[in-house]
Amino acid sequence: MSSTVSLPQAFVSLPSLLTPLVTIILPVFGLIFAGYACRKLNKLGPGAASELNRFVVYLALPALLFDTMAKTPWSMLDQPAFIAAFGIGSAVIFLLTLVVRLMQSRHLADASIDGLNAAYPNTGFVGLPLCLLAFGKESLAPAVIATIITVCVLFSVAIVLIELGLQKEKHIGATLAHVAKSLGKNPLLIAPVAGALLSGSGAQVPEGAEALLKLLGGAASPCALVALGLFLGAKGEARAVGTTSALVALKLVAQPLLTWWLAFHVFNLPPLWAKTAVILSALPTGTGPFMLAEFYRREGGVTSSAILFSTVASLVTVTLCLTLML
Repeated sequence: MSSTVSLPQAFVSLPSLLTPLVTIILPVFGLIFAGYACRKLNKLGPGAASELNRFVVYLALPALLFDTMAKTPWSMLDQPAFIAAFGIGSAVIFLLTLVVRLMQSRHLADASIDGLNAAYPNTGFVGLPLCLLAFGKESLAPAVIATIITVCVLFSVAIVLIELGLQKEKHIGATLAHVAKSLGKNPLLIAPVAGALLSGSGAQVPEGAEALLKLLGGAASPCALVALGLFLGAKGEARAVGTTSALVALKLVAQPLLTWWLAFHVFNLPPLWAKTAVILSALPTGTGPFMLAEFYRREGGVTSSAILFSTVASLVTVTLCLTLML
């Protein structure tokens, strides 16, 4: 990855880069540990992770998605080169993981979640504040676009594939009808579409409703992380170390390298937009895959491990990436 400063200069600034990253990552660990401790101490029961996750899926995350899309002017999304660089980087890693896992006889629903484990960066909880610290306010526009691509587009594709995988109808028409019905009732798809339509109409969310959306949306990431900690605190969950390691390597190494090549050498993005695309693609796995694993009652050991270990490893990989980008 190209750099605008010499390597020695970059490593001199390493402590100043590591401090804000640790500051941003620390609350993530704190919330996961809070859930873990509550489960180990039996302060919250074995069903707490699923119930808390259902709150996130049905209320908190839809509110956040609706609010984000309702406040995003369509004109802001008119950045085809950035969308292509970041989007293709995510899509290739997602599809590669999906195909490999299907070839390993993984169920389509589980393979789709594994695809998210390898390609779903934590753009909202970690990416937005990190970009603001590293590149200033000018980086917020690409960070918001990347967040929309991740939590709306990539998330939606995974939901469609999961729904397809869970249908037991043998006739293609019946299968598609059942999938369409399920998707039409899914709040994680309805909310961003409704928000985008509201934004396109030029209407504004009433002040009282906006306050409600803020309260609900603000609970999405913290509750999802606590639910993850509750899941990790449960006994007897299998951890596939080899699979987890491969997914973490795809997320923290392969995706940013591919995005770097696309941003700098294929689409020739302006420096700020290119660097932001790379940093965002290098972030650890977000909580989205875990939400879907819990919501659809799929095996969650690999997903929870991928989120946890990618977050730990990102303290090194993202710091190195920032050093080379600045």
